[in-house]
Amino acid sequence: MFCDHTSGTTGTPLTLWQPKSAVREWYALAEARWRGWYGLSRSDRWAILGGQLVVPVRQRKPPFWVWNVGLNQLYLSAYHLSAETCAFYLDAMRQRKVLYLLGYASSLYSLALFASERNLLAPSLKVIISNAEPLFDHQRELISRHFGCPVRDTYGMCEMVCGASECEAGRLHLWPEAGIYEVVRDDSDEPVEPGEPGRLVATGLLNPDMPLIRYEVGDRVAIAPADEQCACGRTLPILLSIEGRLDDVVVTPDGRRLGRLGPVFKPDLLVREAQIVQDLPDLVRVLVVPAPGFGPKHESALVSALRERLGNMQIQIEKVAEIPRSANGKFRAVVSKLSGRQAGSPPQAVNGVQQGR
Repeated sequence: MFCDHTSGTTGTPLTLWQPKSAVREWYALAEARWRGWYGLSRSDRWAILGGQLVVPVRQRKPPFWVWNVGLNQLYLSAYHLSAETCAFYLDAMRQRKVLYLLGYASSLYSLALFASERNLLAPSLKVIISNAEPLFDHQRELISRHFGCPVRDTYGMCEMVCGASECEAGRLHLWPEAGIYEVVRDDSDEPVEPGEPGRLVATGLLNPDMPLIRYEVGDRVAIAPADEQCACGRTLPILLSIEGRLDDVVVTPDGRRLGRLGPVFKPDLLVREAQIVQDLPDLVRVLVVPAPGFGPKHESALVSALRERLGNMQIQIEKVAEIPRSANGKFRAVVSKLSGRQAGSPPQAVNGVQQGR
């Protein structure tokens, strides 16, 4: 049995026990769809920009990575990525002749941003795969433009109850083998209409030793009607949108829940990174890591763009040197400090319990 842990973003962290068979089946799906769809295989050399520390944080000279011989994998620590170190990361990928790169969306974007600002030549890659965080349009555009390859998004979780991968037509397809999924309303456990966003609830099919029954994943999603066809020709269900964690949405005074606020941060705003924090029902703070040239007009444009979406709320801009990551290195674009249902965080189980034995 393998032991894993959820991050606890929707409540108390959960300890997961998984047999080897379940882990193998989950990664077989990843092999077939995260890699197979893009013309890759596990024999290819690849790099991952991940949230594990491979050297102490205080270390300022490379290497900030380790070569994993068994997986043909160059593991790059996202914790050490900066404007001063990005050239070392690009050189390491070139030296190891990696074919593709996988990582958190925010880390991939930071690498592309630092490299483009310094006119650094990117290594030749076949594809870049984003995972674990929402991938925004402006991030995808810059990453793809600088590395000269497509960027494909993925969706998955350590509970292994639901997964999805992006096809060449740019749509996310669910993996029915992983689990049975339902999308229910925010204020009840009733199912939503096809195409309507709601809370994702899943029953896992891979893990017989610690099954999760009607487990609330913690994300709001929308799934296409069953008869909707994709241009790629695949008949797997289509995941239309992932609106983000239930506790990572802004709840407006009129009751709207907004999770996809990334589009307001357009490249011409000269913002390296930004995080929206809701402290009160009518107040949000925007933590901004400014790029060179960021000034009052950019600040005003950002406030205007947010006000168009949030309505009559107070919006405060705070310039900061950096935005902290969570313990696992993930970046949260929206952080809600409201509690309970006020923030849209329901319990972790719906009409049932998280079953285990």
